[in-house]
Amino acid sequence: MPKMKNAKILIMATNGFEQSELQVPLKELRDAGATVHVATLDGKAIKGWDQSDWGESVDGDLKISDVNVDDYIALVLPGGQINPDILRADETAVQKVRDFVAGDKIVAAICHAPWLLIEAGVVEGREMTSYHSIRTDLKNAGANVVDKEVAISNGIITSRSPDDLPAFVAKIIEEVNEGEHSRDVAA
Repeated sequence: MPKMKNAKILIMATNGFEQSELQVPLKELRDAGATVHVATLDGKAIKGWDQSDWGESVDGDLKISDVNVDDYIALVLPGGQINPDILRADETAVQKVRDFVAGDKIVAAICHAPWLLIEAGVVEGREMTSYHSIRTDLKNAGANVVDKEVAISNGIITSRSPDDLPAFVAKIIEEVNEGEHSRDVAA
């Protein structure tokens, strides 16, 4: 997989990320040869949520505000209820999501993370999935909502839950190996 060895991928998260939804892609994408950075609001470590209680911390590599979208081929957005809810209220984080989509980058969001895609205004007309409790939000924002382990629409990848992580990560790797995608930019 020569493209993975040259790929730089960003994971954007804050406190309350679903533990497995950050750590599994982080490990597997690095194992596949990619350089993976974690961007947090302050550039410092963040604490995960592991099913029913606080989990482990993950070090931040840089501040979200310092992210240069052109440095990366893909953006991964882990879910959890707390993490995407905090990030969607942060205009800088939302703008970075818009910038990744406008820059024809691969964007992958799992579980509750499609809330960020809704806030960024990039879901209308796209086939998407998510955790069952936010599917109405996706539908109301104009997405064509499906219930399957991974949906892809113009380089935007979505999955439902930690159970879908194998298919989610495999699809990210497949898309990185295919390269950047031209797509319609959200209004």
